[in-house]
Amino acid sequence: MLNQASLPGTATAHKLVVAIRQKCNAEDVLNELNDLPNSRDASDTDMAEAPFNPLKIDVFVQTLLNLGSKSFSHSFAAISKFHAVFKALAETEEAQICILHNMFELWVDHQQMMVVIVDKLLKVQIVECSAVATWVFSKEMVGEFTKMYLWEILHLTIKKMNQHVTKLSREMTEAKEKLARTVESSSSESEDEASPNVQKRRKTTEGGGEKPTEEQVERMEEKLEAAYVDQKRLFLIIFQRFIMILSEHLVKCDTDGRDYDTDWYRWTIGRLQQVFMMHHEQVQKYSSTLESLLFTSDLDPHILDVFHQFTALRA
Repeated sequence: MLNQASLPGTATAHKLVVAIRQKCNAEDVLNELNDLPNSRDASDTDMAEAPFNPLKIDVFVQTLLNLGSKSFSHSFAAISKFHAVFKALAETEEAQICILHNMFELWVDHQQMMVVIVDKLLKVQIVECSAVATWVFSKEMVGEFTKMYLWEILHLTIKKMNQHVTKLSREMTEAKEKLARTVESSSSESEDEASPNVQKRRKTTEGGGEKPTEEQVERMEEKLEAAYVDQKRLFLIIFQRFIMILSEHLVKCDTDGRDYDTDWYRWTIGRLQQVFMMHHEQVQKYSSTLESLLFTSDLDPHILDVFHQFTALRA
């Protein structure tokens, strides 16, 4: 049996525990982690551009979250204090999924802790929504797939994305309205510069908050467009994974001559319907994309029917 002390990263983990307890900063932690070897070869074709070091993530995440395991607030404080380390380690989606796997390994017996930590990691932008969705459907999480906490995580992730898009959309609409009022006000002032009401109008306009420029509005439009792209990608990932696992199940049952209508199948179809129903307003925006890319005519009718029921309800 392998001695735990001889496992890669054990010595660094012990050093990190001491350093963190002695109130070290993010830079000190990164310096400690820099000595760890990378088991992934940077020349790997899929990782040629941005290789990440899974051992660094393993050692850092498990050490830090273990130290902050006394309560939710201890965990939040640890994540906030070493936010810069997380950001340095989580540059790629694959690295973010590795962070989530490590959190799961540590907190596998505390489901509520996992929910609040994922929520926190999303809030402070350590992990992206797409990484959480990919992790939920990953092979490592197959044993957790029918547990409600995992679906709580998936839905809070979708809601986070939806709220982000709504916020950017609202801010852009308000900025456009302010800009339009400013242009209108400037136009009327230039037409009637001598009017005694001009000063009064100016003060009213100035009192309405800082006026955005056309360039700022353009940048806001670009941010909103990027958010729509992220939102569409999130739904594509989720529905693609549903289709993959359901298709695998149906094909295997057909090959083995077994009834496909199992508890797992009904659970999974139910969760697919739930995503459609709970987020119908957002999903509707991308229904034509979903139909052309995922819910195509050659898909198994059992899965396709769920999509057709949704589009029929929204017709």
